Amino acid sequence: MQLTKYNHAAVVLEQDGTTLVLDPGAFTPEAADLVRSATAVLVTHEHPDHLDVDAVRAGLDANPDLVVHGPRPVVDQLGDHDGRVRAVEAGGTFSVGGFDIRVFSEQHAVIHPDIPVIPNVGYLVDDAVFHPGDAYLVPGVPVPTLLLPTSGPWTHTAEAVDYVREVQPERIVQIHEAMLSELGQQSTARFLGPDVLGTVPVTILAPGESITV
Repeated sequence: MQLTKYNHAAVVLEQDGTTLVLDPGAFTPEAADLVRSATAVLVTHEHPDHLDVDAVRAGLDANPDLVVHGPRPVVDQLGDHDGRVRAVEAGGTFSVGGFDIRVFSEQHAVIHPDIPVIPNVGYLVDDAVFHPGDAYLVPGVPVPTLLLPTSGPWTHTAEAVDYVREVQPERIVQIHEAMLSELGQQSTARFLGPDVLGTVPVTILAPGESITV
């Protein structure tokens, strides 16, 4: 499987002619193009840095075969589109092309008690790549590649370290980095890596860069 990282939370997985786009949000300039060429879009939650509503609606209009999966508030925002926008829940499974996807769920991480907490799901794709959305979501199953959020108003270094130790991934790829400078990304990766507090090196991919997982 090929994994391509784009700005912030957006990741594209490709295999055997099937393309999954995860969290094409407003911080990702290529969001509309990515959605338009996708087989399916997986959305972890409704925040605009993970869901560019206009881009996804345009993709649904342009591509009659496109299917979108997300928690109920995402469906409420996008509309049903003749059943092509589908709600997911914890414990759910579905397939897209050759990909098998498992859904894990809990709430979005707390930003501040005054800000309402919203639904957030995580996706494990082919038992190989896990996108937790905006939460330190522990799936309780082996995770070869963990997409690790490294910046945001809800992230905390100590919690991130404990999260990585609990998940015990074989590989970590940084996501959700838009609020960090290049120096900040390198510093955070060092803290979360084996040189300081973690167990696995953190891979930092430039926007558009790909790896095989």
